[in-house]
Amino acid sequence: NIPKHLKPFYDVEAHSMLELEPPRHTRLRGLVLRAFTSRRIDQLAPEITKLCHNLIDKFEGSKVDLLPSYANKIPVIIIARLLGVPESMSDQLLKWSNDMVMMYQARRSEALEERAVQSTVEFVEFMRLYIKNRRYQKSDDLISHLITAEEDGLRLTTEEMISTCILLLNAGHEATVHTIGNGIKCLIQNNYTSSLFSSEEAISKTVEEILRYDPPLHMFTRFAYEACQIGPFNIKVGQELILVLGSTGRDASIWYKPDCFDPTRAFVKNTSFGGGIHFCVGASLARLELRIALSTLFKR
Repeated sequence: NIPKHLKPFYDVEAHSMLELEPPRHTRLRGLVLRAFTSRRIDQLAPEITKLCHNLIDKFEGSKVDLLPSYANKIPVIIIARLLGVPESMSDQLLKWSNDMVMMYQARRSEALEERAVQSTVEFVEFMRLYIKNRRYQKSDDLISHLITAEEDGLRLTTEEMISTCILLLNAGHEATVHTIGNGIKCLIQNNYTSSLFSSEEAISKTVEEILRYDPPLHMFTRFAYEACQIGPFNIKVGQELILVLGSTGRDASIWYKPDCFDPTRAFVKNTSFGGGIHFCVGASLARLELRIALSTLFKR
């Protein structure tokens, strides 16, 4: 049972791809993937590069806090552009998003719940009005594509549209921010050399190793749809499990010297973006942002 005071948050969650399974999940994901084509993502590379340089140009003094000045700004501005939400809203979107994701954290408290619900209500009101106005001013962005799909009879409701946009804004920056921060720290602690960013191949391998070594999300919960046994554990149908995703990149049966940071290693499979039908829909965008954000920063 959902407590009454948390209803606004879970009303949004009820239409989120994170919480859905086929056929609703398949339909929503298919519509969103229209905006996440490799062609559309590749077109963003010059924009991301220019944004990174502009942010670095604004650094002042002998010290800078890279999280608010750099890591926080890149993903939220880019996802806002992709969705078609005004870039001037990026700070407000960031606040709403940061408040909402508190609901997934272990440190969640009543005060944080209140903040999350308040931001959910404000976020939903903004998206509802924005979508309404966008119906008369369509463009080549995700919100316009979702509106067009709805009008073409693909049964996308306004509530589904709102939840999808909120999910993409929240998920579209949160994990990438963490990985930029983790990556900077990791490179400094492991005696970074310029060779790690000497070519596109080297940059890609460096990013993949950062994702393996210190992924953006270390834990996530799932529910068992079937009874099964994992090692000594008998899992029952409906049982909630905490998956320690961070441990998959440190599995010695898969990775050679897993606790050693080695951007030259041969890659097996990166599980940092999940897997199966819930594999991160924005993985290609996140990888592009990470490659450009980290290489630009360290080269500068």
